[in-house]
Amino acid sequence: MQFLIYATAALAEIAGCFAVWSWWKLGRSMLWLVPGLGSLFLFAWLLTLIDTNAAGRAYAAYGGVYIAASLGWLWLIEGVRPDKWDFLGAAICVAGAGVILFAPRGA
Repeated sequence: MQFLIYATAALAEIAGCFAVWSWWKLGRSMLWLVPGLGSLFLFAWLLTLIDTNAAGRAYAAYGGVYIAASLGWLWLIEGVRPDKWDFLGAAICVAGAGVILFAPRGA
């Protein structure tokens, strides 16, 4: 369940940031900012649903998922295929996120 929350949060954050990118860098209408801000709010709210007692730990684990999702966005939305180094880096980051998120912790 936590991975689904992280994956949805990543999609929301990337979409929100892409809306700002599109407005600022690609000359799209300012109206792109409206769904973009909504998407960024959704992203922040979703991270509050992660089952941890420390926000920083939730954010740290999220970082690995975000990196992998960003490469997915690069490939599926922007049409640029990640190379082997992108895939290797993302795998390392996702593994690190798993360690942070699922490590046994004492009381």
